[in-house]
Amino acid sequence: MPPTLSSQLALDILQRIKLQSLAVGTRLSERSLAEALRVSRSPIRAALQRMEQDALVDRHPEGGFMVGAGALETPPILETAGSPLEHVYLRIARDRLDDKLPERISENELMRRYEVTRSQLADILRRISQEGWIERLPGHGWAFTEAMTSSEAYAQGYRFRILVEPAGILEPTFQLDEAALLQCRTEQDALVRGEVEHVSPAQIFDANTRLHETIALASGNSYMVDALRRLNRIRRLMEYRKAVDRAQALRRCKEHMVLIELLLADKREEASRYMRYHLQAAAREKQGGDVASQSSDAEKTSVR
Repeated sequence: MPPTLSSQLALDILQRIKLQSLAVGTRLSERSLAEALRVSRSPIRAALQRMEQDALVDRHPEGGFMVGAGALETPPILETAGSPLEHVYLRIARDRLDDKLPERISENELMRRYEVTRSQLADILRRISQEGWIERLPGHGWAFTEAMTSSEAYAQGYRFRILVEPAGILEPTFQLDEAALLQCRTEQDALVRGEVEHVSPAQIFDANTRLHETIALASGNSYMVDALRRLNRIRRLMEYRKAVDRAQALRRCKEHMVLIELLLADKREEASRYMRYHLQAAAREKQGGDVASQSSDAEKTSVR
């Protein structure tokens, strides 16, 4: 059964609480949440009331809601790939990548093509819009935004990451958000323990980008963070197609666990070298060729 709007919004709000590392007692603005999630305030209020019943948020003394202790105790969300809406979402992503959809399209066209109701389509479009690869046009219809479609652009993206992400760990302004990193570790651990076999390509991508963006944020360099976020947004669809190899995904998640432990131990030099090795290995494996130069045997030994 497809999730209701309020249940999906509750998941979205919980995810925002975790990603932004909001403390217990932080007031949750209905208006800000409505703007961020592109819905009216009424469904946001219904979602918050649902979360109150689940002990995830509490009533604020001055009205409205605030982050509850239960929200921080809940492990990161990993959804399975079995919902009908997930399959439609991935079909739209695949068709967009294969250039089977026009740059501009109406909701009626999408409803006919994918055989969904207007309510189901609204949930899917809200998710795609939040991820940044479609935008509502003034008045009517939707427009797909920039996406990475060529293998050369994909390879260049990895080369850019190999240059930037290891360097970010060595920035003088680097300051680790340990709580956020521990949340990522919980999520990666769940994938390593078997969830990687069941979640969708989108969920694998989201879990992995959350970790890499959390590390980039720790650099304190806003240019690095902005560049990585933009790159992740436009490579998302390409990654869905490449993420179906569960064995590769499992190897990357195991490497993520090593990287997390190095950062928690404040071994930044080793973490930087390991990040480089990790990205080079991923690039070679996903491209099936030498996208990045081979890591030296000495480097591999030093980071393992």
